[in-house]
Amino acid sequence: MKKLLIMCGTGIATSTVVKGKVEEWLKENNLSHEVKIYQSKVSDEIGRIDDYDVILSTTLVPDNIRDKVIDGVPLLTGIGIDNMYEKVLAEIKR
Repeated sequence: MKKLLIMCGTGIATSTVVKGKVEEWLKENNLSHEVKIYQSKVSDEIGRIDDYDVILSTTLVPDNIRDKVIDGVPLLTGIGIDNMYEKVLAEIKR
């Protein structure tokens, strides 16, 4: 089972919105059984990034982890959602 982390600045607001949308997408694509979702804030996860298979963030992340993180802002703006989900799917199937 893949571990997907959804994080924002506080681990409460935008990550909760994104988590709901990702859960719906996973269900629609019959992937729910393949992914366990975790939710947190960036500051709590910086040292544990390698513990996750897929990471979505709705906030800025430090340069040293940027290449491991998928931008989750499209789920808030509605712009670029398909491209973002393609990246998530590629990581799930990896």
